[in-house]
Amino acid sequence: MHWYLLALLCAISLASADVATKHWLRDYSAKELVLVRLSISGLLLSPLLLTQPFPELPLEFWGWIALLLPLEIIALLLYMRAIRDYPLWLTLPYLAFTPVFVTFTGWVLLGEQVSMLGFGGIFLVFAGTWMLNAKSENPDERHALLAPFSAILSNRGSKLMLLVAGIYSITAVGGKAAMQYMPADLFGAFYFSLLGAATFILFLIHKPKILAALYRRPSPNIMVGLFMAVMVITHFLALQQVEAAYMIAVKRSSMLFGIVFGAILFRERDLSAHLAGASLMVAGVLLIAIGS
Repeated sequence: MHWYLLALLCAISLASADVATKHWLRDYSAKELVLVRLSISGLLLSPLLLTQPFPELPLEFWGWIALLLPLEIIALLLYMRAIRDYPLWLTLPYLAFTPVFVTFTGWVLLGEQVSMLGFGGIFLVFAGTWMLNAKSENPDERHALLAPFSAILSNRGSKLMLLVAGIYSITAVGGKAAMQYMPADLFGAFYFSLLGAATFILFLIHKPKILAALYRRPSPNIMVGLFMAVMVITHFLALQQVEAAYMIAVKRSSMLFGIVFGAILFRERDLSAHLAGASLMVAGVLLIAIGS
């Protein structure tokens, strides 16, 4: 499957996991949400480790893994706090900063370069989500474009998600660097199985009672884990085909799906007010696909 379709499927799966988390598990703590999303998805992905032999893994691979695992856990903990405690329209748009950050981290860590057309698409994705937040934050046309600045300063959820975007710009590029040592589908299963196991052990040592969250609501937990598992597989299959900045930009269209789902399920905002920003996002995603 083409990377573009894989990245869109990844975006829809991530948005579905976010909305399912907020809808079914809204009374869980942030740590419990991290445990569910990582441990269950890791368990579901672990059978894929038996489908093909493991290659020899050099020290550089384990160095990347040692860097990525704690960053992933920290980022998801902040992510869960943001979407659990604050409206989706006020948090998810700030993930638009990830592809912007990736253009820098991808160049520093991997030497990747983004074409002018591709960078223009990344900018449109960024501008579209910025406009979505501006329209939602302040309906006054004269001040709408300045609203995201005040949101960052005044809303903790926005600041948390901006920090998440920065961390993800590192893990996205670092994940691609580590992935060069094994096939993409094997790496995705291995990485999240290891991440889930590390989270389980860490939380078990720190607070054993938190493990009750894994079986408190079996059906919703498994659904969230399934959405995350699909997201993982499609993420790494797409990432092996294209530069990290392009793939992450398309994946961040999950913000659009999440905002739509949030408007329908949680009545957070009038969806029609977001059409201008959504159009820019779609144009940006198409431009990225053309320029890759």
